[in-house]
Amino acid sequence: MGMREDDLKAMIEAAFPDAMVSITDLAGDNDHYAAHVVSESFRGLTRVAQHKAVYAALGGRMGGELHALQLTTGVPS
Repeated sequence: MGMREDDLKAMIEAAFPDAMVSITDLAGDNDHYAAHVVSESFRGLTRVAQHKAVYAALGGRMGGELHALQLTTGVPS
């Protein structure tokens, strides 16, 4: 199945409008991505909480349309 890179980025940006988001297709199969998300809304959250927030933004697509997401998050410096 898979998910388009643009759709993945749009979902994250919709949940975190201030975010800087970069997406990399790791395998060329629309199923394995790396995402780097930097958002002020992550300030004060643990790294685990930041990741959970991004996964929540994907609305349950992990394990279905999207098989793997290598995720790095942070706050603006």
